[in-house]
Amino acid sequence: MTKHGPIIIVEDDPDDRELLSQIFKKIGLSNEIVFFENGDLAFEYLNNINNRPFIIISDVNLPKMNGFELKKLIRTNELLSLKCIPFLFLTTGTNGSDVIDAYVMSVQGFFQKPNSISELETLLRTIIQYWQKCIAPSEFIK
Repeated sequence: MTKHGPIIIVEDDPDDRELLSQIFKKIGLSNEIVFFENGDLAFEYLNNINNRPFIIISDVNLPKMNGFELKKLIRTNELLSLKCIPFLFLTTGTNGSDVIDAYVMSVQGFFQKPNSISELETLLRTIIQYWQKCIAPSEFIK
């Protein structure tokens, strides 16, 4: 994990992507924000970059490859798993089995999208601040 790497957002809803983009601009991060509308595109990108992304925030329900499938591919890919990229779910609906399955797969957070823009901004600020302070094993891997 590098705190200055891109923030990867995997979200299929164009309105949600626009809202997230506006909130990240308001937060004023220097990180590049990279959006993907499905897991296939995100996985392809992750396999073709040399730098380490800061964090991956993914929806659960996505076309082609859902968030669980994406997390599994990242976790079982030796090169990507060594990058220690924090992976979180940010999704509209939640159920107990999804939350349990996510944590069994070593997802580092599962969040339900709040109903208001201000609550979403607060949530994203909290997530980013937490991971900016966190120390990851990848910081010691050359």
